[in-house]
Amino acid sequence: MKTMLGISTLLLGLLAANPARAQHEEHPYVPETDPLVVRKLEQWQDWKFGFMMHWGPYSQWGIVESWSICSEDVGWCGPPKGNKHTARYVDDYVGYVKAYEQLPTTFDPVKFDPDAWARVAKDAGTKYVVFTTKHHDGFSMFDTRQTDYRITAPNVPFHTNPRANVAKEVFDAFRAQGFGIGAYFSKPDWHSDAYWSPRWATPNRHNNYDTRKHPDLWKRFVKFTHAQIGELTRDYGALDILWLDGGWVRARDTMDDIAQGTAGVPWPQDIDMPGMAALARRNQPGLIVVDRAVGGRYENYRTPEQKIPDEPLPYPWETCMTLGDSWSYTPNDNYKPARQVVQMLVDVVAKGGNYLLNVGPQPDGQLPDEAVQRLREIGAWMQVNGEAIYASRAVAPYRAGKFRYTRLKNGDVYAIYLPDAKEKRLPAKLEIPGPAPRAGTQLAVLGSDAALAWRRDNDKTVLDVPEGVRKDTAGAYAWAIRLPGAMQAAP
Repeated sequence: MKTMLGISTLLLGLLAANPARAQHEEHPYVPETDPLVVRKLEQWQDWKFGFMMHWGPYSQWGIVESWSICSEDVGWCGPPKGNKHTARYVDDYVGYVKAYEQLPTTFDPVKFDPDAWARVAKDAGTKYVVFTTKHHDGFSMFDTRQTDYRITAPNVPFHTNPRANVAKEVFDAFRAQGFGIGAYFSKPDWHSDAYWSPRWATPNRHNNYDTRKHPDLWKRFVKFTHAQIGELTRDYGALDILWLDGGWVRARDTMDDIAQGTAGVPWPQDIDMPGMAALARRNQPGLIVVDRAVGGRYENYRTPEQKIPDEPLPYPWETCMTLGDSWSYTPNDNYKPARQVVQMLVDVVAKGGNYLLNVGPQPDGQLPDEAVQRLREIGAWMQVNGEAIYASRAVAPYRAGKFRYTRLKNGDVYAIYLPDAKEKRLPAKLEIPGPAPRAGTQLAVLGSDAALAWRRDNDKTVLDVPEGVRKDTAGAYAWAIRLPGAMQAAP
């Protein structure tokens, strides 16, 4: 067998290396057995770097997506202070929710150009997209027939635009650029009267009635949700990923758990994931399903949010992270420097994960200029160093000092040097711990054609880096050194 280690083999190895983590997961990972899904997961792991967008009418106010209409006592919930659009509602939650729900009536993003989005994302080096078709507030960015709270509704100014069916336009544009396609979809829906019923108050993120006492109402919500999933997986072309958010909507917690107060949910919110997944995969065979934070059969990969695990994880995973401080558009957002993003990407990939980077489009439909500039800078690095990232897998020792390691199917290993902020050039001497290159091969720094002489000193590969290479190599965010044959290809 001359391919890379399969997912099952990789999982077994990592589980053996991390038995404590494997045994004490709150929601154990269940490896997928459908060969079509396993194959798709391998392809997804090859992509490594993805592009995400949270976008909806809330972008007009420059506020957090959805959460401001939730009355939980946390910082991101409730009417935001210091925002000129919402200042009048700081002491009027009910008035705020009513005003928020009217935002679609003024949403007219006439500069929406999904082809431009796809070009920017491609130039940045990303390989797949995850787009928010519906967030928790329930506003659908696609032409659903299940609700009038949608981008194509007659009361939305943008509904007359030829590109009004936004999700379809995004998927088509990115697909034309060779991207994998992912649909973000919120399981909870705070606009649906079968989830937040007008009969009762809405004290938190959960549905506001006991599903055991009102099973018919919950059944209606499940039917509504499945119908929307059916539309997305049937009418919008080939999909690779169904990225489900709202992990509190789940069947995991038993009646005993709830009675004992240990479940984390006030009552069952069983959305019938077996039925939903079966429906989606009838329409999209091999579809990756990501039922976030739930565990079990329908969380095909894990999604640590805004953080990078300290060590490799014993299952497929993806860090999802914002380029700025916010998932959705906010004016004057604080965008991360390209150097920081590149080094995070390298760290994630060295640990066997994917990196999903989010940008919130503006209310006019354009990506923020500063975000685009950051993405171009990241793309310039990827243009030179992408071979050390794409289709790679984790390899021990994963990291050592300033080095991170990746490997390819042919046995080549890349040692990627992460410089400190003040380092603008490669050091004159590199001592690379770990994997030894195949005897007689030549080493090179990506971005330079110069072959580098090397020697082994105990467990290190020692390189004297010529002045010309130090000057000429592209990067400054990170440098990748190819170590041919450092790992023998799988037999």
